[in-house]
Amino acid sequence: MTAETRMAAIAAMQTSLEASGYITERDLAATLLLMADLGRPLLVEGDPGVGKTEIAKALARARGTPLIRLQCFEGLDVHHALYEWNYQRQLLAIRVAETAGASRVEEDALFSEKYLLKRPLLEALTQAVPPVLLIDEVDRADEAFEAFLLEVLSDYQVSIPEMGTIRATSIPLVVLTSNATRELSDALRRRCLYHYLSYPSFAKELAIVQLRLPGIADRLGRQIVEFAQALRQQGLKKQPGVAETLDWAAAILGLGISSLDEAGPDRIRETLSALLKTHEDVRAIEPVVLDRLLALAS
Repeated sequence: MTAETRMAAIAAMQTSLEASGYITERDLAATLLLMADLGRPLLVEGDPGVGKTEIAKALARARGTPLIRLQCFEGLDVHHALYEWNYQRQLLAIRVAETAGASRVEEDALFSEKYLLKRPLLEALTQAVPPVLLIDEVDRADEAFEAFLLEVLSDYQVSIPEMGTIRATSIPLVVLTSNATRELSDALRRRCLYHYLSYPSFAKELAIVQLRLPGIADRLGRQIVEFAQALRQQGLKKQPGVAETLDWAAAILGLGISSLDEAGPDRIRETLSALLKTHEDVRAIEPVVLDRLLALAS
């Protein structure tokens, strides 16, 4: 592939993602192309609210392929992530067979695909068309589960004792996200491409607001983004992410506010529940602080 062809492919990826509601820089678009070319997972780290999960959602929309999500949490085990047996249906089948006079039910019949409940990982590996597999907040899962993921992401196959090895029908596009609540293993990092996502620049966040809320006036959009970006500099316990900016912009529009400075601090404070998520942060935005933030955004 020539340099010109590659640049065109990256630009096409950016355009495709934007059409799917996601603004991205060239480096991330290039990484997403590499992920597909190399068949490697992508690990995305960054603060909460910067849009990590949205990457997988937008990629699935852009490719017109299913999004399969595994939400990680402490105590997540293989059965929640991979498969479970439908014991109720198996028991019912045994009782039906006994009622019909059968002396026994073959074990192979009970442990067949008919009684298999596919969880996200197995669901992703058995899709005819490569889906996007989102393994969200992998840092919340414990190290034992992370070690299990290594096998899945290396060979794209899993073992079910009663059925043997199941190899991927198609290789999914895997996006892992992490908020860095714990350090991930070097082994997992080596198997992944890597991208760090920061809070968006003013221009990027404004573009996101204008894309998601196409009816917003240019001046109001700029004021909203200026205010949100200034708010992130206040040392809050929970900094507002892009989703909070969009919620706040929708709230402002819903109230018919056309300008932050014209609306006044009392009216604006009534909408801050979209941005401030802890009692400490609400208390931190005292009237004098709100006045200063509104002055910066005007």
